[in-house]
Amino acid sequence: VQLQASGGGLVQAGGSLRLSCSASGRTFSTFATAWFRQAPGKEREFVANIKWGGDRTDYLDSVKGRFTISRDNAKTTVSLQMNSLKPEDTAVYFCAASKKYDSDWAYYRGPSVYDYWGQGTQVTVSS
Repeated sequence: VQLQASGGGLVQAGGSLRLSCSASGRTFSTFATAWFRQAPGKEREFVANIKWGGDRTDYLDSVKGRFTISRDNAKTTVSLQMNSLKPEDTAVYFCAASKKYDSDWAYYRGPSVYDYWGQGTQVTVSS
């Protein structure tokens, strides 16, 4: 599976961006997918994830109510709609996919769970 992220850019605080991640491979619909981000000098941080069927999601507390993750298995894409952006959202955003299965959805917050990673797209929010 190869992942290609796009949609990053420069936006003013309060603005919106939509990130997209295009995946190759027929098995994408069986993978959990997620977005992580990494700011300079900081560790990679979980942002949001979505279950293979799209029926369950999870979010970092600081983005709840502002970000929405979605997926289209027919188009093998996963998106992250980001509204009300803040300067602290500035980071490189990565999409990721996991072929692992675990009944505990909290398990999917860890970056080590994910087998495939996109190249990252820069999001910069100015104040």
